[in-house]
Amino acid sequence: MLNPQRTIDELKELRDLTSDENGAQRVAWTDTWAESRAWLRAKAGQIPGVTDQVDEAGNLWFTLKGKTKKTLVIGGHMDSVPNGGWLDGTLNVLGGLEVLRCLAERGTPPVTVRLVDWADEEGARFGRSLFGSSCASGAIDVMEVGALKDRAGITLAAATAAHGVELKTATRARTQLKNAAAYLELHIEQGPVLESKNLPMGVVLGTFGVERHQITFTGQAAHSGSTPMLMRKDALGGVSRTHLAVREIGIKHGGVCTVGRVQTEPGIVTAVVGEALMTLDQRHLNAAKLAKMYGEAKQASLLAAKGEHIEVTWKKIWSIQPFLFHPELIKLADASVRDVCGLSMRLPSGPLHDAAEVCRTGIPTVMLFVQSLKGISHNRIEDTREDHIAMSVRALDTLADRTMQWIRG
Repeated sequence: MLNPQRTIDELKELRDLTSDENGAQRVAWTDTWAESRAWLRAKAGQIPGVTDQVDEAGNLWFTLKGKTKKTLVIGGHMDSVPNGGWLDGTLNVLGGLEVLRCLAERGTPPVTVRLVDWADEEGARFGRSLFGSSCASGAIDVMEVGALKDRAGITLAAATAAHGVELKTATRARTQLKNAAAYLELHIEQGPVLESKNLPMGVVLGTFGVERHQITFTGQAAHSGSTPMLMRKDALGGVSRTHLAVREIGIKHGGVCTVGRVQTEPGIVTAVVGEALMTLDQRHLNAAKLAKMYGEAKQASLLAAKGEHIEVTWKKIWSIQPFLFHPELIKLADASVRDVCGLSMRLPSGPLHDAAEVCRTGIPTVMLFVQSLKGISHNRIEDTREDHIAMSVRALDTLADRTMQWIRG
């Protein structure tokens, strides 16, 4: 019998095991992350008939064989951002674990069911999100990302090797999706929409596309006291003008634009900034509008540079196209949420999720969102009402049943 309270209890148990006073510390490719996965394997090992394996990209798979090789995949991730919350990623996995338990109790399911803990969804340490699922989709240059370094100067290649993952073979993880007929993912919303409408849950239409760039403005460092205002080549002025412009661009097109990091040189109070670096993250569910946002942001930076008499260069960090989820699975998900919660709504996902990479392969995909209190995530105060967590596990179970029947036809 499905027991959503067990999921809540296990989420708290994991929080106690892998968090400190600042929040969750399950950053991928660290000892704490490995400890959380060992804990998960021990939990899954108690389910009769379930086997586990780690693929070439470090993704952790749990399999319950069904009456056919056609497979329903339920996914999530155990890794967190530094000082993260207790639900981001782990609710997906532990909710899926409870569904797997329930199915095993009932006997052989009509299709094979697999639960996956994707490796390094967050990209918190090296800046490359969706590592494990990108290896499974084939949408990654593993040797290129292998050169990425963390703040301590350790490369991604070295970090993965320490956990048994060799980048040269990582994309062999694609074989894991060979028989996948549908993919489901439950997640906290990480935003304020559901709470603002007083709804426990919603169904995700798709994931935003992302354009992520590093923009560098180059001016001339000079003494802050002796350089007249109208004779300065202030690189930070380029950042300031561009930042204000991209906020309006996001509003204009119904997307989001974020400047998350600014770094200046020489970075002292007595000097005009000679070089300023900013990061720009732009997101939209519509590919054409995302392209317009990118083009307008670039034009805004050129105008800013001209106005400040400085230079500007762009360097692409990463991008991903928008992915729209499967219309039939959206209908099944909507019905499942209504069955459990009474009401539902459909909304896009601004944050990135592994579901996007699975959707990229052509596998029918859908996500469920459960309300986030105050819309806050990637923070130790991240929270969701426990009755809503219980509802989300029941809705995932109901959706899994409907999806298995849909797969069987």
